[in-house]
Amino acid sequence: MKKNKLNIFTFCTVVTAGLFSCQTDKLELNSQTSMPSDIVFTTPSRVEQQVNGLYDAVKDGDFMGSRYLIYSDIRGEEFMNRLTNGVTGLATWNHTENSSTNEVNNLWRAAYQAINQVNVFLKGLDDNAALFVPPTFSAAFATTTVDQYRGEARLLRGISYYYLLQLYAKPFVEGGANRGVPLRLQAETNFDNNLLASSSVADVYAQIIADLDFAEQKLPLTPAAANRGHRNAAIAFKTRVYLTMQRWNDVITEANKIVPATAPFKAATGVDHALAGTFASVFTSPYSTSESILSFPFSTLDPPGTQNQLGYYYLPASAGTPTTNTGNGEYYLNRKGILGDTATLSVTDARRKMTTKVIIKNAAGVKTDSAYYLTKFSSASPYTDSSPVIRYAEVLLNLSEAIVRSTNSVDNHALDLLNAVRTRSAGVAYAGFADADAMITALLKERRAEFLGEGLRSTDCLRLDLPLQGKGSIQALLPTDPIYTWPLPQSELAVNPDVQNIK
Repeated sequence: MKKNKLNIFTFCTVVTAGLFSCQTDKLELNSQTSMPSDIVFTTPSRVEQQVNGLYDAVKDGDFMGSRYLIYSDIRGEEFMNRLTNGVTGLATWNHTENSSTNEVNNLWRAAYQAINQVNVFLKGLDDNAALFVPPTFSAAFATTTVDQYRGEARLLRGISYYYLLQLYAKPFVEGGANRGVPLRLQAETNFDNNLLASSSVADVYAQIIADLDFAEQKLPLTPAAANRGHRNAAIAFKTRVYLTMQRWNDVITEANKIVPATAPFKAATGVDHALAGTFASVFTSPYSTSESILSFPFSTLDPPGTQNQLGYYYLPASAGTPTTNTGNGEYYLNRKGILGDTATLSVTDARRKMTTKVIIKNAAGVKTDSAYYLTKFSSASPYTDSSPVIRYAEVLLNLSEAIVRSTNSVDNHALDLLNAVRTRSAGVAYAGFADADAMITALLKERRAEFLGEGLRSTDCLRLDLPLQGKGSIQALLPTDPIYTWPLPQSELAVNPDVQNIK
């Protein structure tokens, strides 16, 4: 970590609404909203405020709220860049990232700040265990509540490491012995541990699974509050992790915990997740349908931050017609991407209806161009759409793909799972496929249509060692290309040259 950035998150204490307060100037008056580090574990509400702070750290605008999702999608072929704005992911879109690129450095910083905040909190729970006794704390706090908080913290840490691997390390399919990222698991409160070699890809994935397994065991069946972690969230995310690792049988084992053997598909324990009745309702405020397993919410008082918002990137600019639901129009849809595949995404498909055609006119009112924009994230400025992490539709498609790949067959259960997602939006089902390869092709296309703009496209390419397809004048990026995965950031290399090595 760059030292000044490390200083910020290791010597700061979590405060209300997940903000930080650094007591660097003893001449300042006592803050009315911050709490010194020696009292943050002295009451139940103060401990819970720190848990809220963990979520706030992970949904930092440079990380999961929502730059990661944007970068992951614009690396693929579904979006075209309109403004050539170097601040809003241009280098990522045209594959010219290097160690000094802002997005490469900023996302790494935000991710490791979130991870260290988790580690500091977990250590704080251990160090202050003697305080968690009646009458200030309930009799169950030291066991049930603390375990729940540990589960939430490790869920967020596992998710954070997963996303780091998708950008900064070679895909698991290329070999688990490859360099991963530094596995920082202890609370950093000074600069003694700047030097830390990266762990292997396999070791980082093993830690991710360990964190998610722990979370599954300790999280409550239903979330303690809206948009907090729960048992089914850990299970669902494991299906994504195992799919990325091509551990098909493990995907099936995990998914079967929350997906019944026959339709209608609905989780039988914990939160009763199921597909929402309509695709549009999934993305309607407050983003709390049965389908949403985990997402990060925003509000006008807690926005994603300038030039981080999903709607800002994908909604059309006001210069077009119509002028409703306007953003900055940074990226529009590639007509040669999934938008152009009318066999998968027909003109009547509900998912296509979450796009809009914009007519661009000059000052004289003459049409100069037209483009299609994604309107899935449609809130007005300051663009407070929730940042999606995982929803039930993905679990169904993860399970379907794992069944087909593990059996090498057009399995009836897998077909039912695929059709459950497809018919909700397309209105028609697949009758069958000639063979397993044909069904896999349909599944991957269905994922592109279903999760457009939700940050899965390039991950789906990388987990299968497929090229990142070209778009416009940008050539395809092959798995053998040096920037098929992002380079390590210069801010880390400057203080931790060991990061290039493997432990």
